[in-house]
Amino acid sequence: MGLPVTAPWPVASRRSAPVPVQRHTADADGVPVVGTSVDHLTETYRTHYRSLLGLAALLLDDTASCEDVVQEAFIRVHSARKRVKDPDKTLAYLRQTVVNLSRSTLRRRILGLKLLAKPMPDMASAEEGAYEALERDELKRAMRGLQRRQREVLVLRYFADMTEEQVAQTLGISRGSVKAYGSRGIAALRVAMEKAA
Repeated sequence: MGLPVTAPWPVASRRSAPVPVQRHTADADGVPVVGTSVDHLTETYRTHYRSLLGLAALLLDDTASCEDVVQEAFIRVHSARKRVKDPDKTLAYLRQTVVNLSRSTLRRRILGLKLLAKPMPDMASAEEGAYEALERDELKRAMRGLQRRQREVLVLRYFADMTEEQVAQTLGISRGSVKAYGSRGIAALRVAMEKAA
């Protein structure tokens, strides 16, 4: 899915020197505070903005919602940064928050559809026509046919290029569950793609 992506700040080059991780910062009174620093969180967000947006895009279907989710994830992790005991896990916290907020967005949409008093008119707009054209992509349709957990595991594992351990941490499940959902999801995808061929 090719979403136009504009990072909120210039994105750091992959070849740039890594930002030193501050494991202990001090508050206004000079008292040491354990957790990720604002500078480290902000730099992590800048560096991984595009991948976080891409992760949201695989779970949602419009650019505006994806941008909102990623920005909200930054705000939430920023507010709770003292609970991120290991600054090396800042990116994992951001990813997990993006996944959780995407789920919440989907739940609200489903609830909204259930509460609609009457069906929408049959006339399709230009935007709907463009969206339907995207829906014809076989892989996208097959992914949407998977169980929610299978889809999440495959998206994180293969599209976000996360390790099994990272997927397990992000979704709050065991590594064995990641393997099981992944293998079942791939099998279901294979069947769906064969039917579509």
